[in-house]
Amino acid sequence: MKSGIHPTYYHTTVKCISCKTEFEIGATREKISIEVCSKCHPFYTGKRTLVDTAGRVEKFRAKLEKKDKLSNK
Repeated sequence: MKSGIHPTYYHTTVKCISCKTEFEIGATREKISIEVCSKCHPFYTGKRTLVDTAGRVEKFRAKLEKKDKLSNK
């Protein structure tokens, strides 16, 4: 391997913001934080929970309600 062209490899801890889970991986970044991990993601857990980021769910529901009101007239 050539010296000086490869990124630094770290054994870093990944922190999940949602469920506060921490696990170690090898990566080229020193610190990693994620919003959803495999322990709290609905696909892996089988639970149907919504992770609302910046009110997106409310905006979507408002659009659906508006559409329903217009189609019922």
